[in-house]
Amino acid sequence: MTTLKMHTPNLVDSNIERLAALFPNCVTEKPKTDEQGKVIRDMNGEVVLERGIDFELLKQELSHSVIDGSQERYRLDWVGKREAIVTANSPIAKTLRPCRDESVDFETTGNLFIEGDNLEALKLLQESYLGKVKMIYIDPPYNTGNDFIYNDDFAADTAEFFERSGQVDGDGNRLVANTESNGRFHSDWLSMMYSRLKLARNLLADDGVIFISIDDNEQANLKKICDEIFGSINFIANAVWQKKYGPANDAQGISDTHEHLIIFAKNAKIWKPILLKRDEKQLSAYKNPDNDPRGVWRASDLSVRTYSANCYYPIVGPDGREHLPPESTSWRVSEAKFNELLNDNRITFGVSGTGRPMQKKFLTEVKEGITPQTWWSREFASDTKIARYEMKELIPENVFDTPKPSMLIQRCIEISAKDGIILDFFSGSATTAHAVMKSNAEDNGKRQFIMVQIPSLNDEKSHAFKNGYKNICEIGKERIRRAGAKIRQDHLDNADMDKDLSHLDTGFRVLKIDTTNMNDIYYRPDQYNQDLLEQLENNIKSDRSDEDLLFQFMLDTGVPLSLPIQRTAINGHTIYQVGGNSLIASLDYIDANMVNDIAALNPLKFITSERAIATDSDKTNIKERFKQLSPHTDVRFI
Repeated sequence: MTTLKMHTPNLVDSNIERLAALFPNCVTEKPKTDEQGKVIRDMNGEVVLERGIDFELLKQELSHSVIDGSQERYRLDWVGKREAIVTANSPIAKTLRPCRDESVDFETTGNLFIEGDNLEALKLLQESYLGKVKMIYIDPPYNTGNDFIYNDDFAADTAEFFERSGQVDGDGNRLVANTESNGRFHSDWLSMMYSRLKLARNLLADDGVIFISIDDNEQANLKKICDEIFGSINFIANAVWQKKYGPANDAQGISDTHEHLIIFAKNAKIWKPILLKRDEKQLSAYKNPDNDPRGVWRASDLSVRTYSANCYYPIVGPDGREHLPPESTSWRVSEAKFNELLNDNRITFGVSGTGRPMQKKFLTEVKEGITPQTWWSREFASDTKIARYEMKELIPENVFDTPKPSMLIQRCIEISAKDGIILDFFSGSATTAHAVMKSNAEDNGKRQFIMVQIPSLNDEKSHAFKNGYKNICEIGKERIRRAGAKIRQDHLDNADMDKDLSHLDTGFRVLKIDTTNMNDIYYRPDQYNQDLLEQLENNIKSDRSDEDLLFQFMLDTGVPLSLPIQRTAINGHTIYQVGGNSLIASLDYIDANMVNDIAALNPLKFITSERAIATDSDKTNIKERFKQLSPHTDVRFI
């Protein structure tokens, strides 16, 4: 029977749901009031709470500057939280510049390695990768008092920065020590994470998921800010990973042998974990001693821990013995259901017929895999000792102290991403890239990775620096090169593996964050002189290449940076074809004949630069010619 609602929809609740989808961090709990505005209490005198919107926080999301507010509510607060929101929402004048020399298979690879501040990288990826990332894994600084964290004070000048931090990377990026003596020890870490996670959420696909490694120092705070950013209803699990086999004898207090994996979905109603494959040990539990035509089965306990009078009855076995459930328990099914199972040969009393009654569970009728659990043992996901061996096998010089095992991240991939883009914006030694390539080699997958790492300097006394690795990025890139080569060789050496490696992408495209390619055109009247006027004739900086301009255009127009790029020539002039005919660029020269040839390729987008044309009338002519020959082409000038 259908129940009539007898009222129109509650538009307030509907509007709250819509705002929650856009700004889950603005959803809060507030006291419920009656029509007279009085707070409603339950029979015990407790204030009744209802879901609502934190309007002060919503104002902050929609403001370019920090706003004041004092309303009390249930939420995690710290000094700098509002600045973190402003930081996440503020635009930047940066770009990504390609570096062919440091890349592998630059033109064909779908993988990216981005060097620079991950806050800036996440902002730059918003157009091209909005809602397109299948899985994110990050292993951020744990805030133990010895970590370096990102300082997002864009106003700090160089002298102040050196005085405050004592360290920058090779490009002057903002990386500062966060010691326990810092009065904002937790606040600075929370601000760093909050702004980055806000931007990362935008990149996740609707069926996407994020895994965050963390230890006990900030686990509780991290869970709370993720509840705000992703919405507490999208919390999936706090998996505990056994990172060590035994205790550390030099530990102060209790030796920690675990870390956490905080897991949130973009939308928990859509995301579901992929079942894990049964291993040989699990499959060996299924046998067929009675040659049942339905195949192998295992015996399952017929009793349950709770008592139900309807399910408490005697069962008589083939040998005449009477069986009852254990004390204070009952059978799993009613007597009528039991007789159905018995008549269908789904009950066993053991091979001899003298055992307790058990239900036969056929392998063909159970789930196709095992549901993931929150306990990740070292046998399941490896440990830190294996991670160090794995790293030294690739780079023997002991250049990175705290890598994660690739198997840990492979397990994340196994339950969340059969395909798609996998992002790690604290990539460190690039374990995630290694894990993606290994997973693709094992299951013929076509996953792609995006690694982001700030090029923080290695200590001059470290093994890494002495062996030629100036910064962490150099370690990560070299690991990907060597891991890719090893995976290919191992694949070829394995007799059971298909020798066709055409599907396996072990390349990566290096992109480095830099200032915009365009000249600054904002000057005071008294700054103009003849030299400056001559410089302003070209709006593009003199040190920027055609490929620099190509990638900035791809960023600005939302073209994926991982599309294949083919560099060819027309009439002796270089053109770039991105993703076939998705985008064609001619950035050093363009004339009428070239326009005809390019239009014949029917590109979706065509770009050229101001420096490639002589006059404004040429620009008009190019547009008109495309309208005639390829009217659907979007023509742009930079």
